Amino acid sequence: MGKWNESHETQLTYRSELMTNLPNCPECKSTYTYKDNGILICPECAHEWRMNDETKHADTQMIAKDANGNILQDGDTVSVIKDLKVKGSSLVVKVGTKVKNIRLVEGDHDIDCKIDGIGPMKLKSQFVKKV
Repeated sequence: MGKWNESHETQLTYRSELMTNLPNCPECKSTYTYKDNGILICPECAHEWRMNDETKHADTQMIAKDANGNILQDGDTVSVIKDLKVKGSSLVVKVGTKVKNIRLVEGDHDIDCKIDGIGPMKLKSQFVKKV
C-alpha cells in the first residue's frame, strides 16, 4: 500500500508540473489547457493546436488597414466612406455611418460588425476609416 501512495503522489506531481508549464490558449487565452497525445486542448473554447503551432499563430496575426492606411484593431470604431448596398436586400449602409466595436476576421470581408438598423454584417476594410 505504501508503494501505491508514492506512485500516486509522483503522478500527481508530474501532472501538476505539466499543467503549470503549458501555454495559454491562443484563441481565448484560457489558462486551463491540457495536453493529450501531443495536442494541446482548451476545454473552454475547444480549440486544439500543436505546441509548434503556438509560435506560428502569434506571428501570423492578421493586420487590416482602413482606406487611409491606419491599422485597425478589434474594438475600434470606424466610419463608412461610401454608400454600400447590402447584398440580398434593398438596404444601403450610408456614407458616414459609424460602426462601433468591430472585430477583425480572415477573409475577403475582413471586418465583422453589427450596424444599428441593419444587423450583423461583414465589411471590407478598404471602405471604412478609423474614427
